[in-house]
Amino acid sequence: MIAIGSDHAGFDLKQKVIEHLKELGLEWKDYGTYTAGSCDYPVFGEAVARAVASGEARRGIVICGTGAGISIVANKVRGIRAAVCSDCYSVELTRRHNDANILALGARVTGDALAMRIVDIFLTTPYEGGRHARRLALIDDLEARERA
Repeated sequence: MIAIGSDHAGFDLKQKVIEHLKELGLEWKDYGTYTAGSCDYPVFGEAVARAVASGEARRGIVICGTGAGISIVANKVRGIRAAVCSDCYSVELTRRHNDANILALGARVTGDALAMRIVDIFLTTPYEGGRHARRLALIDDLEARERA
């Protein structure tokens, strides 16, 4: 299952991503917002991050104006590796090397067609492991020390 959420700036793109997920035959859950009215992105970034961190969702997609604010929120949840991506190369490497489990998109900076391609790459690119596992373990250690 793919968890998805956005603020008002990302609402229209979120609806398009949901349609794309439907076309791909993927299961998804919308964590809001449900209208284009002004709202606070931390609410929706946290909801998606908690769904991914708990295992309820395999991966997540969060969307705001730039992707930055909502990714910062998602990364506050233990076990989340959210990455803002606005190009195909970055999303591929963040999956292969960083095992990113949440994709953040900026609706005001990424066109619809490119956003769908980025989503596809995020959902289909495997994590390589190997030398990258050691680095992720260091991130996990840092997170544990920081939250202790």
